[in-house]
Amino acid sequence: MDTRGIIKASGFLILTTISIPANLIVCCAFLHNRFTEAKLLTADIILCNLAFTNLMVAFIRSIPQTLAGLGYLHLFDDDGCKITIFCFRVFRGLSISLTCLLCVYQAVAISPVTSLLAPLKTRIPQYLLYIVVFLYLLYCSMSVMTAVNTVSSLINNTIPPYTYNLEYCFVIYKDYYSYILVGFGVMCRDLVFIMLMTIMSGYILRLLYQHGQKVKNIRSSDRSQKERRAETKASKAVVTLVILYVVFFGIDNIIWLYTITISKVSVLISDIRIFFATLYTSVCPIVVITTNPKIKGKLKLIKLKKEVQPTENSTCTQ
Repeated sequence: MDTRGIIKASGFLILTTISIPANLIVCCAFLHNRFTEAKLLTADIILCNLAFTNLMVAFIRSIPQTLAGLGYLHLFDDDGCKITIFCFRVFRGLSISLTCLLCVYQAVAISPVTSLLAPLKTRIPQYLLYIVVFLYLLYCSMSVMTAVNTVSSLINNTIPPYTYNLEYCFVIYKDYYSYILVGFGVMCRDLVFIMLMTIMSGYILRLLYQHGQKVKNIRSSDRSQKERRAETKASKAVVTLVILYVVFFGIDNIIWLYTITISKVSVLISDIRIFFATLYTSVCPIVVITTNPKIKGKLKLIKLKKEVQPTENSTCTQ
C-alpha cells in the first residue's frame, strides 16, 4: 500500500470505529426508553432517526472507503454500486434534513407562547411521522438518477471526464452540464437547510441570552429552574450540532466547487471530500451521548450493574 492508502484506511477506520458503536448506543438507548416507558419525546424520535441515518452512512460509506484504502477495490458489481450510491445519497440527505428538523423543533419548543412559532408546538409532534416519511420518499426520488449513472468498473480502466471516483464505484456524468447540474442541485438543496438551521440557531441563542438576563433579576422555583436548565442544555447541544454541520458542509462544498474547475479530479481530493462528508456521522452521536440526560442515565445504570455483579459474585463464592 502507498502512503495515501494507509492514511485513507486509517482515517476511515477511525470514523467507523467511532460512528458505529456511538450511533448504536443512541439508537438502543432511545429504543429501550420506548419499550420501558412506552413513549418517546418528539426530540428523542428525531434524534433516534438521525442516529439510524448516521449509522447507515457509516456502513455504506466509511466501511467501503476503509477497505478501498487497504486495496480491496472490487467490492461490488454494478447493481451493488447502484444500491450503495443510492442509499448513501438518501441517508446523507436525511442527515442534514433531520438535523434541521431537530433545530427547528428545539427553537419551537423553547419559544414563548406569544411567538409566531407557538402553533408549531403541537403541529410538529402531531405530524412528525408524516414529515419523516415524506423526507425518506423525497430523498429516494432525488437519488435515482445518480444511482443509474453508477458502475463498478470502467472500460480499459480509463476514467472519463466528469466522473465521481470512489475507486470501487464510479458515478459517470455524460457531460459537463450534467455534472454541474447535479452538483449545484445538491448544494442548493443543502444550502436551504443550512440557512434555515442558521436562522433557527440564531433565534435559539437569542432566547437563551434573554432568559439569562431575566434569571439575573428574577428568582424562580427550583422546578422551573431545572426545566429551564434542561431546555438550555438541549438547545446548546442542537446549536453545537448545527455549527458542526455547517463547518463540514462548508469544507465539502468548497472542495466540490474546486472540482468543477477541472475535468479530472484526483483521488486524493475525492478522499478528502468524502472524509468531511462522513465526519458528521461520528461527531454527531458523541455530542448527543455527552449532552442527552436519558442516554447518560442509561450508560450510568449499565456501569453500576457491571460494578455490582462482580461484588455479588465474590460474595457468593465466600
